[in-house]
Amino acid sequence: MTISAPRWDLSNIYPSLESKEYKAALDDYKKQIAALEKFFDKKVSKAGAKTPLKELGALIGKTVDRMNYIQTLAATIDPYLYGFVTTNSRDALAMKAMSEFEQAKLPMHKLHVRIKSWLGGIGPKLDKAIAANKSAAAHAFMLKEEAETSRYLMSEPEEALAAELSLSGGNAFEKLQGTVTSQLTVDFELNGRLEKLPSPALINLRSHPDESVRRRGYEAENVLWESAKEALAACLNGVKGEAHTLNKRRGRPDAVHSALEAARLDRRTLDTMLGAMKESFPMFRRYFKAKAQKIGKQRLAWWDIFAPVGRTDKVYTFEQARDFILENFGKFSPDLQAFAKRAFDQRWIDAEQRDGKRGGAYCMEVQAVKESRILSNFDGSFDSVATLAHELGHGFHNECAYQAKKTVLQQLTPMTLAETASIMCETIVTEAVLASSRDPQEQLATLECQIQGAGQTVVDIYSRYLFETEIFERRANAELSADDFSEIMERAQKATYGDGLDERYLQKFMWTWKPHYYSPSLSFYNFPYAFGLLFATGLYAIYKERGTAFVKDYKDLLALTGEDTPVRLAKRFGFDIRKSKFWEDSLAIIGNRIDRYSSLG
Repeated sequence: MTISAPRWDLSNIYPSLESKEYKAALDDYKKQIAALEKFFDKKVSKAGAKTPLKELGALIGKTVDRMNYIQTLAATIDPYLYGFVTTNSRDALAMKAMSEFEQAKLPMHKLHVRIKSWLGGIGPKLDKAIAANKSAAAHAFMLKEEAETSRYLMSEPEEALAAELSLSGGNAFEKLQGTVTSQLTVDFELNGRLEKLPSPALINLRSHPDESVRRRGYEAENVLWESAKEALAACLNGVKGEAHTLNKRRGRPDAVHSALEAARLDRRTLDTMLGAMKESFPMFRRYFKAKAQKIGKQRLAWWDIFAPVGRTDKVYTFEQARDFILENFGKFSPDLQAFAKRAFDQRWIDAEQRDGKRGGAYCMEVQAVKESRILSNFDGSFDSVATLAHELGHGFHNECAYQAKKTVLQQLTPMTLAETASIMCETIVTEAVLASSRDPQEQLATLECQIQGAGQTVVDIYSRYLFETEIFERRANAELSADDFSEIMERAQKATYGDGLDERYLQKFMWTWKPHYYSPSLSFYNFPYAFGLLFATGLYAIYKERGTAFVKDYKDLLALTGEDTPVRLAKRFGFDIRKSKFWEDSLAIIGNRIDRYSSLG
């Protein structure tokens, strides 16, 4: 059935792409960058370790203030444009505007490199200089982090050239992947009617209750990805080749290094988490086997991973999804409920499935108006309800920072912590169904959605980590063919899913449509999701113990995620994430859900 869902409203950001307000903002952005560059050249760059502390602190503070203003503009223009290009890849005006803005951002990127290098050059005097100025002191964490990571910069001319070349290199390949996958369609018979389905709608058929539909969808997907694999392989080779070259020139030991830096994690913590995840595979394989039994099979095929289990007659209208989310958010926190109501009422959500719109879901902040915008592809399933709650969680995370009056630079949150609120909100709505339902079939369906998501975030994410690791190792020596990518992906899936799936029917083309692989500036866009799931699961356990007394500390934590490391923030709640026990305890909670799932008929 066709589910009616809303499109978002961007008009309060700027009236239109051709409006005087948008053009004025873009012009202001360019002028402010030029002014900061002049200020840096004339005053900042000439200061250093011998400059008096008070003067040095004032220069740092003024630089921070100007960067906050510029970044606020960027974090308004960027999501505004992204809101057009991701919902209609055929919007030529928006595509052109996005390309123009990418050009406009280049001078700031180059200047940021110079500022970062300058901070690194101040040396041991930096701490005292920061403390000598109010604005600088308020951004101490970010400034010290910039100085620390400046060691992995190339020379200024090299960084400037890399930024310029990326527009026609990695960034161009990333955009091409998004355009190609969003415009692919297939004629598909559904409910007795032949429909032209865009690729996101085809992917959503993985959760169809009829196995014949799921299998035909899987087969149609493979035909679709086969037709586009050469173009997408060229994109992936370009992105990973560029990332490898830059990592090497910047003195990084490997591609994971930059991902750890972005995640604010140390390798020991990552290895500890990955080790616990690997140890949990038998637990998840037990779930896969239990699911296979419940749907009358010996082994799950790929097209069965997302198959509904339990009562499947519930289809949510968008209005029902909204009401359900609002009701249960209110039980957790009136502030969370009020935020979500604003998002629904003020049309911050684009949930309609349509041709030209990208698949998946995301949330983006819009700094100038202190709002968020949420994209999803709503199909009426409980999974899409949970996804909507997940993205609203991201928006609430933004809201907590806005309410705490954090600057845009203070809000720069690593992906590891960016998933904290989203997974918490997803858990709230899922647990609400489990707590209220007396119907074993409804409980089974809800547990299925919850455990299925955990399986993707632990088992499938680990396979993606293995895939990307091998891609970088081999791309260092030569380009890979489309068949190489598929073979590596399939091998990674066998290593993680093991005998939980029928290895004859895996999804070797996963690499084609997942946009995470195509980010030239952010490799290993995978393990932070696992961190987020297990971190939020641990926090939810504390919430169940402490009740409403937990909420204030939780909101404070969300407001601070841009100003500390995950290790230190975890210690506020008594977690030591460098030890296996934390990860094992969180995985044990999922294990208890699997036990309950297996016991239900």
